[in-house]
Amino acid sequence: MSSITICQALLSDLDAVSILFDAYRQFYGQTSDEDAAKTFLRARFEHGQSVVLLAESQGQAVGFTQLYPSFSSVSMARVFVLNDLIVAPTARRLGVGEALLTAAADHARQLGAVRLSLNTDVQNLAAQALYASMGWERDQKFYAYHLALV
Repeated sequence: MSSITICQALLSDLDAVSILFDAYRQFYGQTSDEDAAKTFLRARFEHGQSVVLLAESQGQAVGFTQLYPSFSSVSMARVFVLNDLIVAPTARRLGVGEALLTAAADHARQLGAVRLSLNTDVQNLAAQALYASMGWERDQKFYAYHLALV
């Protein structure tokens, strides 16, 4: 694989990102629905509700991550939630995930964020190893709770 480039995705990248986003959702047990994926992402783009960073190699989309802006009341500062990250199976273990995580951290820093946060499946050991190797720390102070509304 040739060099990896990371750029902030634009609406014109919607088709490529939608395919990766649909694969990401399938990884987490959802049924494939490329139309719904495209509709969801289009709304994020059109309303400026997230930042999508796209990894490309040889003109092909090989991964992406999606950042959602938020704020920490305790820190009184901007934070980002790294909500989605996937690398195409053909591009795994080639540095794409690392490049996306680095670009996400750089983007957040440029906007004055004090933290990036993410959750991952407890069985996703490959991702956990990558995060740890890049200085991410598993939270030892707080538990995450979720309330299903639908």
